[in-house]
Amino acid sequence: MPRAGLSPDAVVDAAIAVVDAGGPGALTLAAVAGRAGVATPSLYKHVRNLAELRQLVTARILEELADRLGNAAMGRSRDDAVAALMRAYRGYVVEHPSRYASMEQSAERQHVGDAAAERLLGVIYAVLRGYGLDGPELVHAARCLRSAVHGFAILEASGGFGLPEDLEASYERLITVLTSGFSQARV
Repeated sequence: MPRAGLSPDAVVDAAIAVVDAGGPGALTLAAVAGRAGVATPSLYKHVRNLAELRQLVTARILEELADRLGNAAMGRSRDDAVAALMRAYRGYVVEHPSRYASMEQSAERQHVGDAAAERLLGVIYAVLRGYGLDGPELVHAARCLRSAVHGFAILEASGGFGLPEDLEASYERLITVLTSGFSQARV
């Protein structure tokens, strides 16, 4: 019988709390069990193993990102929507560097996070369709956007920008470069 109050969502909540407190390397079943106040074997009623728990954590993070990006872009279009989406994405990574770093980036997830990944991609595609992009051009634009935001935010979160120039000014230039490129892209 599962412990009252413990559910798969509660296990993921505990796992994310472990990651936020100790980084991606701290995520173990023992640490999650300790955080949830149960013995490690009790977790097996809710998750099969650590690999599945990592997939569930990834799915949760993707959902959080989709919510944040969707809310930021809502009611906006083209450059304004891209800028809002990029700022929201960067903000999430900088606010939750350990959580973001724990997210599985592999395309070989075992389908646990597929719906969440599709939802996040749907938000990005919706914003980029404002430029008239479709088909392969839409995919290329989404890859460029994700790579640019991911790279900048990871470098920022890890202290990788050591020069004194203003990071906000640099990021605004990155937004301008991308929006200019999306405006020039042809289907």
